[in-house]
Amino acid sequence: MDKREQFYKKLKKKLKRDTTFPAKYLFKFIVPAEEGKIKQVEDIFDFTGAVITKTSSKTGKYVSLSILVVMKKAADIISKYKQAEKVEGIISL
Repeated sequence: MDKREQFYKKLKKKLKRDTTFPAKYLFKFIVPAEEGKIKQVEDIFDFTGAVITKTSSKTGKYVSLSILVVMKKAADIISKYKQAEKVEGIISL
């Protein structure tokens, strides 16, 4: 099992133990400040009722995305992270 899969397995276990679903969940990502990459992340959360806050870095090279959304179960959260990791240059916090 690779590190990413171990991370997701641990996260899922923690979410199931500590969270009562449905629950508000805050996703935080840092992406290169390119409109296409920002849009890719926003599209992952389309039609979910997510509140997305964008903050540019001091240098303007990166954008922080905070995404608050109600999630139905731990597996849905893991799924969103897996979709997001396909965006080139993304950092999940």
